[in-house]
Amino acid sequence: MPLVRSYSVTSLNGLPQWEDEDLPVEDLLLFEVAWEVTNKVGGIYTVIQTKAKVTVDEWGENYFLIGPYFEHNVKTQVEVCEPPSPAVKKTIDTMRSNGCQVYFGRWLIEGSPYVVLFDIGSAAWNLDKWRGEFWDACHVGIPFHDREANDALIFGSLTAWFLKELSDQFEDKPNIIAHFHEWQAGPGLILVRNRKLPVATIFTTHATLLGRYLCAASIDFYNNLDQFDIDKEAGERQIYHRYCMERASVHCAHVFTTVSQITAIEAEHMLKRKADVVTPNGLNIKKFSAMHEFQNLHAMYKARIQEFVRGHFYGHLDFNLERTLFFFIAGRYEFSNKGADMFLEALSRLNFLLRVHKSEITVVVFFIMPAKTNNFNVETLKGQAIRKQLWDTAHSVKEKFGKKLYEALLRGETPDLNKILDRDDLTIMKRAIYSTQRQSLPPVTTHNMIDDSTDPILSTIRRIGLFNNRTDRVKVILHPEFLSSTSPLLPMDYEEFVRGCHLGVFPSYYEPWGYTPAECTVMGIPSVTTNLSGFGCFMQEHVADPAAYGIYIVDRRFRSPDESCNQLTQFLYGFCQQSRRQRIVQRNRTERLSDLLDWRYLGRYYMHARHLALSKTFPDKFEMEPNAPPKTEGFRYPRPSSVPPSPSVSQHNSPHHSEDENEDEDERYDEDEEAERDRQNIKSPFSLGVVPQGKKKQHGEYRN
Repeated sequence: MPLVRSYSVTSLNGLPQWEDEDLPVEDLLLFEVAWEVTNKVGGIYTVIQTKAKVTVDEWGENYFLIGPYFEHNVKTQVEVCEPPSPAVKKTIDTMRSNGCQVYFGRWLIEGSPYVVLFDIGSAAWNLDKWRGEFWDACHVGIPFHDREANDALIFGSLTAWFLKELSDQFEDKPNIIAHFHEWQAGPGLILVRNRKLPVATIFTTHATLLGRYLCAASIDFYNNLDQFDIDKEAGERQIYHRYCMERASVHCAHVFTTVSQITAIEAEHMLKRKADVVTPNGLNIKKFSAMHEFQNLHAMYKARIQEFVRGHFYGHLDFNLERTLFFFIAGRYEFSNKGADMFLEALSRLNFLLRVHKSEITVVVFFIMPAKTNNFNVETLKGQAIRKQLWDTAHSVKEKFGKKLYEALLRGETPDLNKILDRDDLTIMKRAIYSTQRQSLPPVTTHNMIDDSTDPILSTIRRIGLFNNRTDRVKVILHPEFLSSTSPLLPMDYEEFVRGCHLGVFPSYYEPWGYTPAECTVMGIPSVTTNLSGFGCFMQEHVADPAAYGIYIVDRRFRSPDESCNQLTQFLYGFCQQSRRQRIVQRNRTERLSDLLDWRYLGRYYMHARHLALSKTFPDKFEMEPNAPPKTEGFRYPRPSSVPPSPSVSQHNSPHHSEDENEDEDERYDEDEEAERDRQNIKSPFSLGVVPQGKKKQHGEYRN
């Protein structure tokens, strides 16, 4: 049946509306299958968790997530309940009666979607049989020693079993859509297609297996995409069976999607199939009722980071914290892929520039990248203890001073300041001052690293000499552990920490999407990304002048590493030259881009992928215009009406920078007025994200 064009996405702060075919969800069941359902391992967990609300809003009770059962996750994240659908309940009962433990409930996240969780261990006794069936289906053998691949096969076999039992109960409707994420869910898709189940299938790769391995080996990946011997490279890295599982999943799916254009190009060469749809990753955007509440949060959390810095640098706190900027990089500890190597080299050059130009700005850089550690560094804990001791001492003296001052004023006397503080008070203060003396430099890491001598970040710090000397204008702190509000060292959650920083720096070489800069953007924090990350390419396509909005995009595709490093250094140095007012203006603009990353907008790409899968699987029921996917009314944020605040060596940008500027001066800048002009200037439609036919782009080539 032809579908009526009636579904409309509400316009987000001036973004254009869009209509797509309204799928009859009452006659459909949607299952999303991923290893990271209720199981946080990496970025796919964030994709599924944040997308759940808009999907539940669209599909209601007909949306289910399928994942693995882990007791510790279920106890804290899932409310176990009975399935509302008799068909789903009967399917689960059948599997349980055959010896498989299946759990059903609501995932306690926004949207509260239903989840079906399979206990992998309870079904492991079927492994040999299922390995044989998988070999018969696609001639891919899985080594016994690869536990992750074997677990993926068990998970996939259970998923295919579940979908078969369910689909056998239906004759004409409801029709089933199954969306599989990444290679761990791939075996289920392969078995569904091999058994010819009436299920519309979608497969999304968030990063190709081989691409991640090759980039980690410091290979010039993007310039040699068409030169690799794929089978040989996968075999040498002992992941050939995993690669085959991933490639078979891609080719079996009715619809194949990737998360960015750069990954679509990569997948075309690594997996030998063009992406049907590009489905960018989004976030749940929550706007504050007060226009600039996020600025207040920045000030509040910045003060907490300053407290940590006061303790960490005790005895060497000869820099002004009010003129100190906080930069950070966070993510998996992939030294080259995440760009930590280039970032450290750029910090060395930035330190040189700040010293040569005798800048009053100090930069404290945090590396939040989990690694193997023994425990907290004793010197770091001591610093926080000394800071607290000084705070307590100051408060006790202040109370004593205040009481004497109060009594003198009551008597109508002008207090003699020399008598208010007695000898004991002076002794206490002198002892406090002496306690801040230290013979060593402030540590560059907050923990005792297990592989200190071979750690890539610490080895590079030793090479470039950033040891937190007094003369260094760039200070480095490696925090090799996820942030937590319960930490005795830096008691802040990741979101609080990001809000308190001034700039996130993510010069990744391999980043299929990039949630870290996206999270910075929605919190109003400027960030550095690259044209080899999905996020960077997305912003280049949607924003006329990304740097004006606090999105600095380093060219790592068409420049040599040294040139890219120099460009990154200039971005960092230019940011350091900004006044406080300029940074406030830029944060306002950065936060305004958050609408681009809202699932209420980006969810349309998933809608299109589902409709495309249905039209391929059930062509007699669902139709789409051949070779002409519906267009979205695209948008391209214009350059801000006022000149962007990022200063350069040759030109000071508006708001105008002056050496004698008054930080509190009310400049002629109206955030609301500029935002309204931007909304009126939205232009330049773009297509839905299907890789265009005809003109063939070079690898990594994007509109600048």
